[in-house]
Order: sequence, then C-alpha cells, then structure tokens
Amino acid sequence: MLRDLYNKIIKLSESKQALPTLAAVSFAESSFFPIPPDVILVPMCLAQPQKARLFALVCTIASVIGGILGYFIGAFLYDTVGHWLISLYGYGDSVEAFRAAYAEWGSWIILIKGMTPIPYKIVTIASGFAGYDFFTFVLLSLITRGMRFFLVAELLRYFGEPVREFIEKRLTLVLTSFLVAIVGGFFIAKYAF
Repeated sequence: MLRDLYNKIIKLSESKQALPTLAAVSFAESSFFPIPPDVILVPMCLAQPQKARLFALVCTIASVIGGILGYFIGAFLYDTVGHWLISLYGYGDSVEAFRAAYAEWGSWIILIKGMTPIPYKIVTIASGFAGYDFFTFVLLSLITRGMRFFLVAELLRYFGEPVREFIEKRLTLVLTSFLVAIVGGFFIAKYAF
C-alpha cells in the first residue's frame, strides 16, 4: 500500500496536476490540514530534481497564503472555527500560554516553529488570535517556510539519487519515521507551552 502511494506521487510529479496538488496541500497544511506537504514535496523532488526549486517555491507561496488564512481564522473566527481547529489538534488548553509567549517571543516563535515538525497551523491561528502584527507575520512566514522548503529541495537536488535509493529500499521505515516526527511535533507543541 505504501509503495503504491509512493509510486503514485512519483507519477504525479510528472503530470500537469503536480503543482496544483502541491500548492493545495501546502495551503491546507498551514491553516487546517494535519499532513505537511513534505509527503508530496520529497518524492516530487526525487523524481524531478531539476524542478526541485520550483516545487519549493510553490510550497512556500502556497504555505504562506494558507498561513494568512490561518491568521485570519485566529484573528476573526477564533471563537468558532479557530478554537475548534486548535481543540481538534489537542491544543485548546495551550492557546492562552501561547498567546502570552507571543508578547515576548513572537518573531522567534514564528521563525523557529516554521522550520520544525511542530504544526504550522497552530502558529498561524495563534498569531492571528494573539494580534501579532500581520505584515511581520507574513514576512517571517516567507522567511521560515522558504528556508524549510528550499533546504529540503536543495538537499534532495544534491543528494537525490542516494536518498531515493534509501527511501525506496526502506519505505516503511522512512514513512514510519516521518509519522513519528509529525506526532512528535504535535506533542512538542502541546507541551512546550
């Protein structure tokens, strides 16, 4: 099953649907979707390393636009949609602590959490809820999301074939490790504040 999914993503990277799919997942992940775009970005970069930078650019732009949606959810719809999303991911009790941390460390929170497996949607919604400066939020999001996605793309462009061989030989191990990182990111975000 995992091999079929991996092969479908590899084929997707060569289709006309590659960029729209990557953009949709990147957009959704920044505001409400639990799975990061890396599950599509990595196989696409491995299948077409010459397009890795384009894939990273699409991820960055779509992620920041999705982050803007998350920000507005936090700023204007927190009592309904925002609180529901935060609670869905198990962070309902942590938001006030997160909001207080923004008063002192807002820029660093956005920069650091945007590069980690900690769910970025929590950062985007909390940024809006905390009333963090919108333009600074967008600028920092561009920096941190761009750094993250371009770092992945460049590493895969440089080390592509050995990485592809490793992933294809140990697909279950790699995906399990990836899932552990995602769950660990949720766990860290829940108990860090």
